[in-house]
Amino acid sequence: MAHSTIPVSTDAFVIRVDHLDQRSHAKTLWWARIALAIVVVCIRGSVAIADEASRPNILVILADDLGYGDVGCYNPESNIPTPNIDALARRGMRMTDAHSPCTVCTPTRYSLMTGQMAFRVPNGGRVFSGAGGPSLIASDRLTLPGMLQQNGYATACFGKWHIGLTFYDEQGEPIHRGGLPDVQRIDYSRRIDGGPIDCGFDQFFGTACCPTTDWLYAFIDGDRIPTPPTGLLDRSTLPNHPYANDNRRGMQAPDFDLETVDLVFLEKSRQFLHDHVRRHPDQPFFLLHSTQAVHLPSFPAPAFQGQTDSGPHGDFIAQLDHIVGELTDTLDELGIAENTLVIFTSDNGPEVPTVFHMRNDHQHDGARPWRGVKRDNWEGGHRVPFIATWPGSLRPGTTSDALISLCDVFATAAETLDVDLPDDAAEDSYSLIPVFQERLSGPLRPYLLQQGFGGTRWLAIRQGKWKYLDHKGSGGNNYEKHRQLKLYALPDHAPDTPGQLYDFEADPGETFNLVEQHPDVAARLRDQLHESVQSGRSRPAKTANSSAQ
Repeated sequence: MAHSTIPVSTDAFVIRVDHLDQRSHAKTLWWARIALAIVVVCIRGSVAIADEASRPNILVILADDLGYGDVGCYNPESNIPTPNIDALARRGMRMTDAHSPCTVCTPTRYSLMTGQMAFRVPNGGRVFSGAGGPSLIASDRLTLPGMLQQNGYATACFGKWHIGLTFYDEQGEPIHRGGLPDVQRIDYSRRIDGGPIDCGFDQFFGTACCPTTDWLYAFIDGDRIPTPPTGLLDRSTLPNHPYANDNRRGMQAPDFDLETVDLVFLEKSRQFLHDHVRRHPDQPFFLLHSTQAVHLPSFPAPAFQGQTDSGPHGDFIAQLDHIVGELTDTLDELGIAENTLVIFTSDNGPEVPTVFHMRNDHQHDGARPWRGVKRDNWEGGHRVPFIATWPGSLRPGTTSDALISLCDVFATAAETLDVDLPDDAAEDSYSLIPVFQERLSGPLRPYLLQQGFGGTRWLAIRQGKWKYLDHKGSGGNNYEKHRQLKLYALPDHAPDTPGQLYDFEADPGETFNLVEQHPDVAARLRDQLHESVQSGRSRPAKTANSSAQ
């Protein structure tokens, strides 16, 4: 919130002393004005303090590949206990129609940081690996942490980055390829450009891309890797099970243990919270805790192995739940939970082998009740858990069916600070404050855009009960050719049409394509989608002549 100024006049004091005799009038007026000055200073000081204290801390916990059905409070048939996440939902608001902007990691994370759909920027459909880059975030783009930093927040990110950055070789040439030979060219004495430190974060400790499935197994501290890799990953020492086959044989640093990565991230976030409250108790903070869990390979730490009856991936989900509990408990211990907005969500739906094996081996469906998985533009690929708590500002135990996106975190943070976003920032972001305050009388947004596994070739739009996919198939996975997914392929009732139209009120499972039955609806949504692509935004511009960046 902006600082308030309370106008105070001396006229009232002058009137009150007018009845005094002439001898005492001047002396009394002098003392009155002194008293008034003290009152004004106190009032203005108290208002400033109140405004400072009312700026909430913001903690975003971003899980990886966690499906809508992986959490007990979203799936009553879940076979994996998630007591801490469920408790978080009881303390706040559970969103039932929340969506990751894309169905894979990198574009979603870009959209969370910028409030802009990733397909709007060059390479916005890529998923980086190794030394891949450069950063998708342009150097002049306003970011969520950057906006908060400008408004006095301390900002920190711990965990997976995966939005691209730039490593250099010994000649100082940038490396923008992700394979093993490219990682082996990195000069670790040089600064890393385009990472979190260049995008609005004061502190960062984490990994360039997916922590345990990459060509580069090493921790970045700030803008450098202090302990470089020394040899190739020895996969023979790792667990062997159906959820363990997703890591490349990349370069590994001596201090990088694939089974304890998430616990390292947790300790970094907890240490940040403790240090910040001790050193800067009056300064609000923004902390992004970006987990490895539950992205494959499912390598829970030894303390969590065998904790559930649902195998290694079930144990991995239990570890994620523990992390959520540890972070929220830390807020309570430090006495800052009352003034902290906590958001827990996921970057996309559950992975293919995860869903296949968990369904068959443990009767657990991470995509339940939706069609599709990670990479698909069907709901299972992008409808995700989204829970928010904010004591005093958000009623506990509530549920909202508002249509929202991870893009919306940006505008939400801006509204809490009374920051007026420019037209060339957060072009697809809508503030969730009306949802949190339960004063939404109609739709939050006129429509929601979705991006499949790729750029503008795989887009979808949702408006009310209608969803239109501007492509054939899932927009990501090939169900006809995939050994595991072909078991879940459904017939296409309109094989000759270029798109898909579904009625969520009648068919939430997206089983029957209605393009031929409702060509007018399909055409309207297709036109709206194309117009939004051309205009560069879905949030209305404030100025008539604004242009998208």
